Amino acid sequence: MKVLISFLLVFVFFTSISIAQNVEPKFEKQDNLTKATYYFDNGNIKEVGFFKNEKLQGKWVTYNQDGKITAIANYQNGKKEGKWFVISKDTIKELTYKSNKLIEIKNMKGNELSLI
Repeated sequence: MKVLISFLLVFVFFTSISIAQNVEPKFEKQDNLTKATYYFDNGNIKEVGFFKNEKLQGKWVTYNQDGKITAIANYQNGKKEGKWFVISKDTIKELTYKSNKLIEIKNMKGNELSLI
């Protein structure tokens, strides 16, 4: 009986590994930028943003597995720049960067999300 249970556990483990998807990122050329889209294993979008000369550039948006936005970031030539928003269930943190340095943090309530 122990052998049968062990066999079943091993079978289920390896079956679940083989079923798991490995969704490759998608890269699209848009003018002088490359749009990058990364995915969760379930196929939902995980993150979308741009590269310029192989450096992060412009707006990057991160999602949770349910498709809700969890962060909005901005980059200039690979460095953190401008307003960032980190979004949780009840709060939004507004972070301000200048030349890759954090200079200000503000906490907002969830109902202020429409201001972003």
